Amino acid sequence: MEEAISGRSELEFQNLLRRLELALETSQIGVWEHNLNEEEILWDLQMHTLYQTGLRDRKVSSAVWLNALHPDDVEQAIADFDAAIAEKGFYNSQFRIVLPNGAVRYLRSRAHFFEGADGAPSFIGAEWDVTADVLLNRELSEQKAVAEARAIALEQTRERVEHAADHDYLTGLPNRRYFDRRLAELCADQAVETLAILHIDLDGFKQINDKWGHAAGDTTLQTAAARILGAIAAGDMVARVGGDEFVAVLVNIATSDEVGTIAEDILWRLRRDIRFGHDLLQVGASIGAAWSVADGAGNLLAESDIALYQAKKLGRNRVEFFTPKLQSDLQAERRLAEELRLALMRNEIVPFYQIQVDARSRRIVGLEALARWRHPGKGLLPPAAFLKVAEEYGLTAEIDAAILNRALSDRGAWVGQGLTPPRISVNISASRLADPGLIERLQTLNIPRHAIVFELIETIFLDDPDDRVLANVDAIKRMDIDIEIDDFGSGHASLIGLVKLKPKRLKIDRQLVTAITVSDEQRRLVGSIVEIARALSVEVMAEGVETEEHAQLLAQAGCDGLQGYAIGYPSPANEIAALLLSAQGSIAARRSGATRGKGGASGSAARRSARS
Repeated sequence: MEEAISGRSELEFQNLLRRLELALETSQIGVWEHNLNEEEILWDLQMHTLYQTGLRDRKVSSAVWLNALHPDDVEQAIADFDAAIAEKGFYNSQFRIVLPNGAVRYLRSRAHFFEGADGAPSFIGAEWDVTADVLLNRELSEQKAVAEARAIALEQTRERVEHAADHDYLTGLPNRRYFDRRLAELCADQAVETLAILHIDLDGFKQINDKWGHAAGDTTLQTAAARILGAIAAGDMVARVGGDEFVAVLVNIATSDEVGTIAEDILWRLRRDIRFGHDLLQVGASIGAAWSVADGAGNLLAESDIALYQAKKLGRNRVEFFTPKLQSDLQAERRLAEELRLALMRNEIVPFYQIQVDARSRRIVGLEALARWRHPGKGLLPPAAFLKVAEEYGLTAEIDAAILNRALSDRGAWVGQGLTPPRISVNISASRLADPGLIERLQTLNIPRHAIVFELIETIFLDDPDDRVLANVDAIKRMDIDIEIDDFGSGHASLIGLVKLKPKRLKIDRQLVTAITVSDEQRRLVGSIVEIARALSVEVMAEGVETEEHAQLLAQAGCDGLQGYAIGYPSPANEIAALLLSAQGSIAARRSGATRGKGGASGSAARRSARS
């Protein structure tokens, strides 16, 4: 017994050491120890990595450090260490080193004095690379100096009132009024042969404002303005035309390729981290570009705006150029959005239901309501034909509400036919979940207990779910409506968010499920998700079950439920009613057969029905 305990403690100690090593490796912090009596220096592997020695020796000569020091920093670095030795206290130093390839890096080194069991005096410390911080601080200092110089110049000018009317108070850039006037002047200028407009929208700006406050937002805007200005020529212009929108006008650029090069440079500059106090702010940009000869530049702003819309639509953090096709596509998209609004008013958005079964018994345990559009001219349209437009035009909450209402109506009809419907899962969008009036509207629907399940996509619960979202989730649970997490494992979820939401079950994303028949790694990953869910008392549903092999492997992995084409295709309400009736009859027959000793045949019939 004592040996088992000792073995377990040793294993725990080794695991602890391994986690510490991984943490140090991930943080890229090197650890060193200097024995003052023996002048012995010990380095870990990360120290060798920082100095790019190409060595792995545990013991190193002090010459390795001294020879790496930048010549201008040698004296101060040695003085810092000598002072720490004299005081037998804390050592804190920052210096430059020159790597073998000639690159210069800034390192910060900190250590504490201590005496070993034998009284030997030593310093043990850590070093890490702070080059990015030093260079960023230098950049911000330069930008601050430029901003201060500009502020002094503005104070001294006699045109300060007119300047305030034509410029943005925060960044000092021209505002929309000045931009419109200047663009008209450039279009009429005989010396201007070509014009290009870059419409720049910051990505992630709202998140910075929400997390760090308006002061951080102001710093972000000011830094973005400075970086954009740094990418353009003296005769060009940058204006701030909205909250986080900028427009750059480029004069006499010969080709659209050159415009693209400048736009990519701006994009690169804006991706760099922004220092705010002790934090680094991350922001990106979407850029819409339009280029034309000056005679035809009247619509450039509208065209760049269309290109900007396309850049956002394709995932942001990119540059897109205007084309006539973009304009026609946008017009078609807007027409589709209007049709979709009418479809919601005409009750053309209906649910199709896909069955969910118990992974072991294959008994039907649930239905997922999936939106379809019964289009009067195009027939039945799948979600791919309209959901993206619905998201872009803010119609997903209305679609969610329509599907919920129809699902409740269908359920009522099934109950009226003597059926016992399983739970029905319906999607709920982030915008609807954050709606302060959601709970009141749900209460008017008189939803039967445990009849409905709300599916939340992963992106709703990142590390810090909104308080209103969490409050609505709690209220929904009190109505005996279960919460499921859809598409789990697609890359957005956090365990912190999962613990905060405490869902009833999660659905493993189909992309993880597809490859389990050919990939041991994917099977292990699915198994890990199941173990995490079990630890949190959360059920697991696997979607995207395409084959019987998928179904068997997922059941072996511990999944509670299965959903996919191997189980059943999405079907209209009347076909689901027939399926439920058949399944209910099979269950009744099985129970009757069990009484007569013939339960096996009836059970097989029920499973065939569930898979049909």
